[in-house]
Amino acid sequence: LPDSVRATLEHELRLIEKLGYAPYFLTVNSIVRFARSRDILCQGRGSAANSAVCFVLGITSIDPGRNDLLFERFVSEERREPPDIDVDFEHERREIVMQWIFDTYGRDHAALCSTVVRYRTKGAIRDVGKALGLPEDLIRTLSGQVWGWSEEGVAERHVAELNLNLSDRRLRLALDLARQLMGAPRHLSQHPGGFVLTHDRLDDLVPIEPAAMVDRQVIEWDKDDIDALRFMKVDVLALGMLTCMKRGLDLLAEHKGVKLDLATIPAEDPRTYAMIRKADTLGTFQIESRAQMSMLPRMKPRTFYDLVIEVAIVRPGPIQGDMVHPYLRRRDGKEAVTFPTPELERVLGKTLGVPLFQEQAMQVSMVCAGFSAGEADQLRRAMATFKHTGGASKFRDKLIIGMIANGYTPEFAEKTFSQLEGFGSYGFPESHAASFA
Repeated sequence: LPDSVRATLEHELRLIEKLGYAPYFLTVNSIVRFARSRDILCQGRGSAANSAVCFVLGITSIDPGRNDLLFERFVSEERREPPDIDVDFEHERREIVMQWIFDTYGRDHAALCSTVVRYRTKGAIRDVGKALGLPEDLIRTLSGQVWGWSEEGVAERHVAELNLNLSDRRLRLALDLARQLMGAPRHLSQHPGGFVLTHDRLDDLVPIEPAAMVDRQVIEWDKDDIDALRFMKVDVLALGMLTCMKRGLDLLAEHKGVKLDLATIPAEDPRTYAMIRKADTLGTFQIESRAQMSMLPRMKPRTFYDLVIEVAIVRPGPIQGDMVHPYLRRRDGKEAVTFPTPELERVLGKTLGVPLFQEQAMQVSMVCAGFSAGEADQLRRAMATFKHTGGASKFRDKLIIGMIANGYTPEFAEKTFSQLEGFGSYGFPESHAASFA
């Protein structure tokens, strides 16, 4: 075992022991082991891919050593939140896993979270219109005037455009009440796969009700309540592409005698990458959208890490943050790649000096300004809300003072902070991109 891998595992195990998270990891491991015993394809994703322990347990297929991921993005001593491991299963056979969880842990110790469905414009207009006795065609016409996710309600100009009489008391009352209902809870729905598991009886702690689906039950709290109360939650999610992959692997074994699984699929097959560079990717998970297919011939991916970047870069954030074109120019050799210090080159070298991932923002603060891993994670969480809360000041001063103390110029420190501040709202986690790739 290489010394670096041993050191990573010992660091993670110490933190897991200190925070008392071992039962959580072992529970997820038992669920994954059961799925594999039934030949159900599954893979952990998300920030769990930062963990060498998850890789060793077989929960994820991403080797954190190979991809230089950051464990504190997943578990942080300062944050002291339970880890969150999302595991995808074949969508047609996930129910087998879910019923095993109910049978193994007992229906008085296991249930699905609920989600609170809240009123948006269309739903509010429809329900209020029915309650006030507005004609069905009028309700349909009014709700058709607004976008489904709109939070502004039906504006008076919409009503005027329809030649409706705004002095009509019922119509005005319907519009006013619909606007007031926006954001109010409408009903409980079922979480896509968030299981709550407890050591004590669950029905002593929270109300449980039967779900619409047979043999399922849900608690009457949503995932935010569960997080606030620090209940143990395991996400057992369904992914159609895993079903497709399982069928493909079964066909390979049956007709070609080639036995592969997620861990043994060749990592850098040249013919596969040749197809990807031609954008011959219809039906390929994550890189089949039109935006991805138009980017592939420009990116020309040749390695697995190229695909990780491809998945992360074709997102609204990097496009809005003007990160795509600088990266492509540097990749094509049209723009010089420069780093003020070797430390920054170690952090940003693999993305040609363009910060694309949240983990890179954390590493910049650790390497250049002396942040601890926990402080870097707090910075990551604050970055997304910089523009809304203005809570940047304590991090700004610490980052700039730390960088100046480490020999960087004040101008460069200011520039680095403004880059991180702008980057915060769109940074994509490298672990998510690696799992998707």
